[in-house]
Amino acid sequence: MIMTPGTPESGARFYALRLLPGDELLAALRAFTRRHALQAAWIAGCTGSLTDVALRFAARDETTYLSGTFEVISLGGTLELAGEHLHLSVADEHGVMTGGHVMPGCTVRTTLEVVIGELTTLAFSRQPCPVSGYDELVINPR
Repeated sequence: MIMTPGTPESGARFYALRLLPGDELLAALRAFTRRHALQAAWIAGCTGSLTDVALRFAARDETTYLSGTFEVISLGGTLELAGEHLHLSVADEHGVMTGGHVMPGCTVRTTLEVVIGELTTLAFSRQPCPVSGYDELVINPR
């Protein structure tokens, strides 16, 4: 575990939004993050449905696209002005679940109700991590 020495506690505020049929998930969350200048946010809750799902599965480079009717089981992750790290689980009309890293191309079917929390005294960023080899979360005071 990598701990940031001296990282302070933080208060939080919450936002609620509803995405409409046809909205693209990542584009909507990115626009919301920019509009509210969110620096250290996370998905606190999400309920809704999708017609198109775009996921990157573990240890894969390519995006997998699914079309149909899907219930969102969970959406979790972090958001900041420079990007996001989100994972999505969905169930199809037979209850079969799949999930992975959210990629562009997830389209709302009927609604997507999202609650976003923001840590008010912290800022998230991404930097190369020598342990994982990926750009990973770095937490700093504002």
